[in-house]
Amino acid sequence: MLAVNQNDLVVNLLIFLMATFLGTELIRHVSRLLHTPLMALTNAISSISIVAGLIVMSETSSDFIMILATIAIALASTNIVSGFLITERILRMFRRRKETK
Repeated sequence: MLAVNQNDLVVNLLIFLMATFLGTELIRHVSRLLHTPLMALTNAISSISIVAGLIVMSETSSDFIMILATIAIALASTNIVSGFLITERILRMFRRRKETK
C-alpha cells in the first residue's frame, strides 16, 4: 500500500484549492467571443485527464488512489460532454434562421 505523507497531502490540497479559485476567477472574466475556443481547450485538457486517470488506475494497488482516479475520470467526462453541449448551443445561436414565406 502506498504511504502518503501528511505534509505532501496538505500541500497538494492547498495547490488544488488555489488552482480551483484561480480557474474560476479566470473563466468568470472571459469574453463571450472567446468561450468556444476556450471550451475546446478545456475539452482537450479533460481528455488528457481521462487518459492519465486510466493509466493511474491500471498501475495502482491502493484503493484510495483508485477511488480518486475514478472520480477524476467521471468529472473529466462530465466536463467534456457538457462542453460539447454548451458549444453546440452557442453555435446554434449564430446560425441563420429559415425565412418563412
